[in-house]
Amino acid sequence: MFNFNMYGEPLQPRPFNTDYRCYSVSMFPGDKQAVENGGKIIMPPSALDVLTRLNIVYPMLFKLTNVRANRHTHCGVLEFVADEGKVYIPYWMMRNLLLDEGELVHLESQSLPVATFSKFEPQSVEFLDITNPKAVLENALRNFACLTQDDVIALNYNDRIYEMRVLEVKPGNAVSIIECDMNVEFAAPIGYQEPEKMDSTSHLPDDEKEEIIPENVGFYSFQGSGNRLDGKKKNLELPQEELLKRLPRQRGIPDYDYQVGYIKFWRRTPKTNGTETKPEEPEDFDPFKGKGTSLKEAKSRN
Repeated sequence: MFNFNMYGEPLQPRPFNTDYRCYSVSMFPGDKQAVENGGKIIMPPSALDVLTRLNIVYPMLFKLTNVRANRHTHCGVLEFVADEGKVYIPYWMMRNLLLDEGELVHLESQSLPVATFSKFEPQSVEFLDITNPKAVLENALRNFACLTQDDVIALNYNDRIYEMRVLEVKPGNAVSIIECDMNVEFAAPIGYQEPEKMDSTSHLPDDEKEEIIPENVGFYSFQGSGNRLDGKKKNLELPQEELLKRLPRQRGIPDYDYQVGYIKFWRRTPKTNGTETKPEEPEDFDPFKGKGTSLKEAKSRN
């Protein structure tokens, strides 16, 4: 909407500047939840008449300033049904402006650029419990008209309030988010700590940690064969069982030379008076040498 003067030229919009008594949504007799869960305020009907005559730019956006504390933020308007001389704003917005009930707040009409980027910092690690935080944020921002850098906004999700600080917005310190395509990023929540990497041997006792030897791969020394001066050949390769005894055993590494029917136990041999005792070698096992019995007595043959 544009109004034109007598020469056919569009009239320049004039700013809207006025002071109102500020009250939280809890004092509003109408629907409180619709105001508390967003970034819009309720203004008196006379403000709409003045804005119409001033040829204000749509959408209607305002800058709220607490002159006493030198704090400001930006908002939209939800309805023009407040009592004359009063405005009702969300409680989180009153906290950002350091306003008390009934204190004066200055309203000024603003024209903000359309947002292209925003970054938020959750004020609690409980925000990480949300499965899809971007979808929750997108749904909550539908009740907002604009964002101001360094504001702490409140999001209502599953009957819980999550506070988010606006760390950065582009292309300015305050932007309009009405019908825009905005990229969103999240910073680490306040109090968040990176999880420590668990050591694979942390659950083992100290004496067992020392026994774990890294797996030996690649080259093993002294496994080749030699040549004699007289030309005779002699196989110097160690037997497989002797080689396995000399190699250190690794915890959790299977024995790839396992043979069906044999069970090998690798145990540390105890020492007595500084001398190592050799374990007794088990007798050779010969399968299927036992005797069986029958429950039914065999019949004698005549």
